[in-house]
Parts: sequence; structure tokens; C-alpha cells
Amino acid sequence: MTDTVSPPTPPAPPRMRWWRRPWIAPLAVVAVAFVAFSLPPYATFDEAGSRVPAPDFFPPHFPVLALHVIFGSIAMITCCLQIWPWFRGRHPVAHRYAGRVYVLAGVLPAGLLGLVVGAATPFGHVARAGNVLLALLWLGCTLAGWRMARRRRFADHRRWMIRSFALTMSIITNRIWGALAVIFLPPDSLGGTPEHAAQTVAGLSIWMGWVLPLLAAEWWLERTAARRRR
Repeated sequence: MTDTVSPPTPPAPPRMRWWRRPWIAPLAVVAVAFVAFSLPPYATFDEAGSRVPAPDFFPPHFPVLALHVIFGSIAMITCCLQIWPWFRGRHPVAHRYAGRVYVLAGVLPAGLLGLVVGAATPFGHVARAGNVLLALLWLGCTLAGWRMARRRRFADHRRWMIRSFALTMSIITNRIWGALAVIFLPPDSLGGTPEHAAQTVAGLSIWMGWVLPLLAAEWWLERTAARRRR
């Protein structure tokens, strides 16, 4: 009887060093600062501190908005952990638990509430369409990523979650575009009433806020895939 020789075990892939992704720390700082600035009036349900005027046609606007901000803040903070390669590689169990928090206590409730808040926006039809489409895409990409993870199709899971990440963080770029629009598009340059100017700025910032990050994510995914094929 001859002894069978088992094939050699392939070497484990090298661990990702935490410092190989230098953009993680600045992103986390920006996300935490944004949450620290945006969350307090909504976490205390202080309607006087709301930064979005409540429309007359939807009385429960503020509590729905407050819950949307609270759950969205959970999504932003946990998202920073989820996209950190070092954390995923070193702490896979914690990554899975944080992923459940991201989906079930972050994106899912925030996205559903965002559909309501987006449909009831006081900033006009253009902003309404942008907000509702953003909420639908946010929910769709996140749930698709969750489903791929459940099926252990981790490459597809990663692609969908990168799209989800771009949409989660789009609220930050939304505010940046809004500030730039206020600076470079003063109300008198837009014509019409101040209400019309506010709706124009809101519509521009909402659409540019999530469309450009999503396009950037798609470009990065295609670039990475092409590099791997080569």
C-alpha cells in the first residue's frame, strides 16, 4: 500500500495593513463630524432645531425626518467600518455583525423613512424625484449586497455594497453641492421668488449629491475589474 501525499496547502493571502488605505481615517473623521453636527436636534426630537422646513400638507414630517436622520447616522458610522479592509480581514465576525447593524438598523429603516420624507419634501418636484429615487436605489443596492452575502457570492456582495456605500455617504456631497450653489448661485441670479431659488438649489444639490458618487463608484468598479482581467 502506497502512502498518498496530500497537495500542499496554498499560502494564506497577505493581510491588509491598516495604513494601506489612508483615506479611511479622513473619511471616518468627516462622517463622525457630520453626524455630530446633524444629529443633535433630531436625536432630542427638538423640532425648533430642524434644518428642513415642515410642509403644511404633512404634519408628521418632523418625527419621520428625525427617525430617518437617526437611522441614517447609524448607517454612516457602521459603513466606515464595513469598507475598511483591515477590519474585514482581521475581524470577520465583527464585520458580519456590523453588517447586520448597517442593513437592519441603518439602511433599511432610514431608506423606508427616506421614501416618506422624500415624497413630502417642501423643495419641489425636482427634489422630490431625486430623493425618492435615491431612497429606492439605496435600499435596492443594500438589499442586493445582503442577499449576495447570504448566498456566499462575496465578489458580487462587495460590488453592491460599494454602491450602497456611495449612496450612504452622498448626503455629505449633497451638503457640499448645496453650499457651493448658495455661494455661486445667489437668489437674484436665478430669477423668480426666493422659494423658487431655494427649490432650484435643493434640486441641484440633491441630484448631484448622489448621482456623481454613484457614477464614481461604477467607474472604480469597472476600472478595478479591467485591471484584474489584465
